[in-house]
Amino acid sequence: MRLLSALLIGLVFGIGIATSGMINPAKVLNFFDIAGTWDPSLAFVMGGALAVAIPGYRLVLARKAPRFEPKFQLPDTKLIDMKLVAGSGLFGIGWAIAGFCPGAALPALGTLRTEALAFVASMILGLFIARGLKALAARSPQSA
Repeated sequence: MRLLSALLIGLVFGIGIATSGMINPAKVLNFFDIAGTWDPSLAFVMGGALAVAIPGYRLVLARKAPRFEPKFQLPDTKLIDMKLVAGSGLFGIGWAIAGFCPGAALPALGTLRTEALAFVASMILGLFIARGLKALAARSPQSA
């Protein structure tokens, strides 16, 4: 049931991203082009997502536990540190350069567009590099 639930949730998300046009990097890049071909539709997509997610989180988190897991997987800190700020900045820069975020790039793989394939491959490589750097930092004597 857990895998079926994840599959259905991913399918709904992917259909929503595709229907809204957010798998098209040009549409996303036009949102960032305020002085040129600005397209506000990304703001409407985000607003619609928030309108559903905010009450959805309130309903789900009112439960003692999720339906298919023993506990909720939530952050254990509210600390805003340099790693969070730097990571958020890199995410935003990558999004503005490529026109993809991970949520849109994965459904865009279905189009077999070179841009989507290159973005996802680069994203996976970046994840491995970040894990390697984190492991190196944990082993360094300065982190003790």
